[in-house]
Amino acid sequence: MDRVKLLRADGRRNRERILAAAAELVGRDGAQASLEEVARRAGVGSATLHRHFPSRQALLEAVFREGVAQLCARATAKPGKEPAAELADWLEELTVYTATHRGLAAALLAGPDGLSAEEICCTGMVLDVLNVLVARASSVGALHAGATTEDLMQLANAIAVANEDDPLTARRVLRLALTGIRP
Repeated sequence: MDRVKLLRADGRRNRERILAAAAELVGRDGAQASLEEVARRAGVGSATLHRHFPSRQALLEAVFREGVAQLCARATAKPGKEPAAELADWLEELTVYTATHRGLAAALLAGPDGLSAEEICCTGMVLDVLNVLVARASSVGALHAGATTEDLMQLANAIAVANEDDPLTARRVLRLALTGIRP
């Protein structure tokens, strides 16, 4: 029985190492990151990588979902004491993450499993978190009355796509958009 538990724990650790290596390489090289390099960086063989993730698409989906889940967890942990700053900080985090992981959504859309955009983008998860942050900011008058969650999501996504692979510019443009162009 101990051997089975050890293998399961080893399997979880291998999966975590593969995901960490893949996230780093996708951030650096985009969706076409080398699977061989992912396995090498994770300290596992190619067969182990393919046991956990039978296709490139399966690995990319897991990387993206894991990253979005971490972003959402950080937003959920925000105390709500400074709603405007917390909303702006999280939108910035989301924009930079999306700009950094270039080509990920497009690669998943082109994949053989035919995932819908909703499945790829984890839109529901992001909108749930953003709804809370927007409601908090609105409740203290820190948000334009006409601004909606969907507006802010579209703003963040448009800036990220326009500045793919340039997170510094994405961050600067989002800050400009959130503060406005007036001095």
